[in-house]
Amino acid sequence: MEHRVALLGFGVVGQGFAEIVLNKKQQLENEYGLNISIVAVSDLMKGSVYHPEGLSVEDLLKVIKETGSFDAYPDYPGLIRGLDSFETIANTNAETIVEVTFTDVQTGQPAIDHCKHAFNHGKNVIMSNKGPVALAFQELNTLAQQNKVRWGYEGSVMSGTPALRMATTSLAGNDITEIQGIFNGTTNYMLTRMEEGLSYEEALKEAQQLGYAEANPTNDVEGYDALYKIVILSNVLLNYPIKMDAVERVGISRLTNKDIEQAKNEGKRWKLIARLMKTSDGISASVKPEMIALNHPLASINGATNAISYHCDLLGPVTLIGAGAGKSETGFSILIDLINIHRRQL
Repeated sequence: MEHRVALLGFGVVGQGFAEIVLNKKQQLENEYGLNISIVAVSDLMKGSVYHPEGLSVEDLLKVIKETGSFDAYPDYPGLIRGLDSFETIANTNAETIVEVTFTDVQTGQPAIDHCKHAFNHGKNVIMSNKGPVALAFQELNTLAQQNKVRWGYEGSVMSGTPALRMATTSLAGNDITEIQGIFNGTTNYMLTRMEEGLSYEEALKEAQQLGYAEANPTNDVEGYDALYKIVILSNVLLNYPIKMDAVERVGISRLTNKDIEQAKNEGKRWKLIARLMKTSDGISASVKPEMIALNHPLASINGATNAISYHCDLLGPVTLIGAGAGKSETGFSILIDLINIHRRQL
């Protein structure tokens, strides 16, 4: 069965998804009966192309690699150029919109408006953006349900590692009373290197050189990235809508080598822990550095790896470990949401 897709944004994640579609085409058709047809791509900087019968994924990737623009995409009858993101949503025959634009996490835009436009036009949306899920979950979820379309956002917490799907499917029937997680690979890498003897400044510089940290690392080192994800988990898994300003947030920038040494002496190590806990008053939420014992399930998570622990009334503690970022990993998060939309259509 053909499933027509339009991509908004063609950066690392969009290209990662396109590469998966190209390389896994036969396997997806054989195993799931899913024929993914990318009919449109619209990128603010690279331009846009649309053909109702589908685009050549190989050519899309080739022209971006060679020229950085869709201007060099081959012309052939029926090809349409120049549609902006909202026109791509409304005026193409795509069934599902893959929203992978660069989004302002303070406002959730333009992704929130893209979602609303798509839902109102009867189209599914899949995204890896944190902003819309953290800032407008209730509104967008209701709008999707009203329009009888699907909204996929697995990649918003731990990239392709199924942090949300594991809880909603494999752990269904449990009462999840607490969630703890390491959701930022940059800070976890830095803490690992500080334990190995580097200063905070040295660890940050190394993380920037490796591409883990941005030139302005505030979003990572001050805990904002993990904060958005804990808000998503509260909304999606615990059905408890919290605002970002209700989460206690402390970053790692004040940790010193003396603090690291103290933890070692106590048989512990520092981790930036995002935590949700059910209380008699509702939910307690925090993101802050914590000294945890070496036998804690999150203590062995080193480098840029992410992990999440669910505390369940029936199963007890369950920990999931995996990548929290990456081209193919986040591209996979788009794919698995699309496969699940396809399964529901059969």
